[in-house]
Amino acid sequence: MQEKKYLKWYNKVGYGSGDIAGNVVYAFLSSFVMIYLTNTVGLNPGIVGTLIAASKLFDGVTDIFFGAMIDKTKSRLGKARPWMLYGYIGCAITLAAIFAIPLNLGKFAQYTWFFIAYTLLNAVFYTANNIAYSALTALVTKNSKERVQMGSCRFIFAFSTSLLIQSVTIRAVATCGGGAAGWRTVAIIYALIGLVVNTLSVLSVKELSDEELNESFREEGFVPEEKYGLITAAKLLASNKFYLMICGVYILQQVYSAMIGMGIYYMTYVLKNENLFGVFSWAMNIPLILALIFTPTLVARWKGMYKLNLRGYMLAAFGRAMVVVAGYLGNVPLMLLFTGVAALGQGPWQGDMNAVIASCSEYTYLTKGKRVDGTMYSCTSLGVKLGGGLGTAIAGWLLAASGFEGSLAVQPESCIYMLYFMYLWIPLIINVVITCILSKMNVEEANEKLKQGF
Repeated sequence: MQEKKYLKWYNKVGYGSGDIAGNVVYAFLSSFVMIYLTNTVGLNPGIVGTLIAASKLFDGVTDIFFGAMIDKTKSRLGKARPWMLYGYIGCAITLAAIFAIPLNLGKFAQYTWFFIAYTLLNAVFYTANNIAYSALTALVTKNSKERVQMGSCRFIFAFSTSLLIQSVTIRAVATCGGGAAGWRTVAIIYALIGLVVNTLSVLSVKELSDEELNESFREEGFVPEEKYGLITAAKLLASNKFYLMICGVYILQQVYSAMIGMGIYYMTYVLKNENLFGVFSWAMNIPLILALIFTPTLVARWKGMYKLNLRGYMLAAFGRAMVVVAGYLGNVPLMLLFTGVAALGQGPWQGDMNAVIASCSEYTYLTKGKRVDGTMYSCTSLGVKLGGGLGTAIAGWLLAASGFEGSLAVQPESCIYMLYFMYLWIPLIINVVITCILSKMNVEEANEKLKQGF
């Protein structure tokens, strides 16, 4: 039977553009915060890593809290859109604050400034905005194909934004005067761009009513119990094995991205050319964007997401293995080629991930009788915060352990060996682990079996 269509092309594009705002924060922060703090402010990477890890302690309950709050919200804008709209105002302010640490402050005050701004950004404002944004996939349409298209459109914008930020930021900072003033100006510009685009994205879609979201299930005689508290929400998530798998994959992906972000150090101190960071960004993001364009077609051809995601990550693991080989050969063109191969394999999961999460939410609905759309999408914010924060923290600890010193033009041999491990080996290991997890994540088949039992 033909699924009902809910969205026009401009709704999908408008929704997808919201990840321009999200990656103005995430890509800028993950790629450049560490080198800004170590080489401009003069902070110790090990201490920064420890502060980031400590910040995660404050993030522990905010994901589920904001997810549950979204599920309980009733407003003229719907459940998720108010949180997405107002949460980004705080994102813009705290992003600018992180890159505006006064150089005349004492070291303790500088560390404190960073910790407060970073924690507010991650634990409060980005959490509210990102969970709401992700939850919209399940709240504006019930059409599975449209959800895949929304995810693909979203991540096309995400990776295009990442590519642009990683390509132009170093030059933009220099153009804006360099040093601390340059970083501060660029951060403010990015924050303002994100604020405008996020607002337009919120206004581009309209949420469905609860009655329409639950209509098909009620027609089949399945009446859910809607009311639940925060503890119940946490139990519902913990009892959903697919949610736990998605959280694991999302966290690993963000650690992966953080390690790839450390490429700025690899290019600067191993390849001796910091401008290659932008070149490698092109090699990674262009194949990702191409894969995202074709993901909806491939999902339809393969009659689902499971096989596509699994085979894609098998290709990604192969690509990163060859990057390791090319890296030790010192062959930059081969590194670029296989960086692209790995990214091509990662693309399908990025494109249909939100649709998989929607299916995961449906699994809880079918097994427990409760709608947990907002709470379910807490895995996206949880993954970004824990994975990205953990990745950046690990990078800081490893850099400090290797003897890195931001004031040195030439780093010690121990640091060079560590950069090889961080940029070449860790991404390969992560891709292999994700492939193993995806081999168990066939939530579509599980849902079909449950529906047949009604």
